[in-house]
Order: sequence, then structure tokens, then C-alpha cells
Amino acid sequence: MVVGPSGAGKDSLIGYAAKAFHQHPNVRFVRRVITRASDGATEDHLPMTPEAFAAVQARNGFAVHWAAHGLQYGIPDEHRAFVAAGGIAIANGSRPALPLFDKAFAAMTVVNVTARPDIRAERLEARGRESREDILERLARSTMKVHGDFDVVNIDNSGALEDAGEALVRVIGQGLAER
Repeated sequence: MVVGPSGAGKDSLIGYAAKAFHQHPNVRFVRRVITRASDGATEDHLPMTPEAFAAVQARNGFAVHWAAHGLQYGIPDEHRAFVAAGGIAIANGSRPALPLFDKAFAAMTVVNVTARPDIRAERLEARGRESREDILERLARSTMKVHGDFDVVNIDNSGALEDAGEALVRVIGQGLAER
């Protein structure tokens, strides 16, 4: 599970690692469902209307689902069986939802991605989804800590993407070696 505050670069790291493991049969990169239109520039998610999301949720189609920032997020249930069979599923998650992930999946390593506030502000502004004021409010209320009894690996993504990306590749490789 990859978590961290907005602008830390979670999707960039996931994309970097996906290139390294794109043909590995025991590694899967999860395309999460979000009740937001796809902008094509940041996260590759499956956009869904709130009504369609509620219908999938009602038929237990999500292994995990949560709400944040006025949106609904979901991890399709198909990934639960993959992990139970020994696979590694990499997903962009949420720190407050970690207890839900812990219940849904037999094994979980939390990769907590962090970045300096100035770097995060630049990235959030470049996305163009929020006003400068909203970004500053988000940065002021965010934390980079993971609370709970989880296996946590911290990766600082303030520098070169390649450095943090290789750190994530090593974490995934270690998970494969342990299975």
C-alpha cells in the first residue's frame, strides 16, 4: 500500500515501479476507482459516477473503499484473491483507510511517501485541481506520519524520481523474495 500526503509523488513512484515490474506475473499495479473525472495527466484511475460507485459498493465489489476530499475511492475486490494467492498488489491508498486495508488483505507493507512542503506545493499547483489557497490549507493540515501498528517503509520523494523510484523497486523486490 502506497500512502502519503497529496503532492508527495505517490503516482509518479508507482508509475516508475510499474515499468520495472510490468511483466512480472506476481506483481500487479492496481487501478483504483475514484468518483472524479480522469484528467489523463496525473493518476490513471477508473472514473466512476457516485451512483455507479454506490452500486458497486452495494454488491461488495470493492475490497476496500473510503471517502476523502469529497470523493469516493475504491480498490476492486478482484485484487484480494491475487494477494491471498501470494501476489503483490501495489495501490495508492489512504493513511486513514489503512485499518480497512489491513482487514481486507492477508499481508500488507505500507510505503509512506513523503516530500518537503515546498516540493509538494509546486506539484499540487502544477496539477491545477486546487487554488493556491486550497493548497496552502491542505499543506497546513497534512501530516506525513502513519499511525497504527503496520509494517512501514518511508521513502522521501523530495529529490530525483529515479532515487525514490528505485527505493520502491527495492521494497517490491524484497516482498517478492519473502514470498
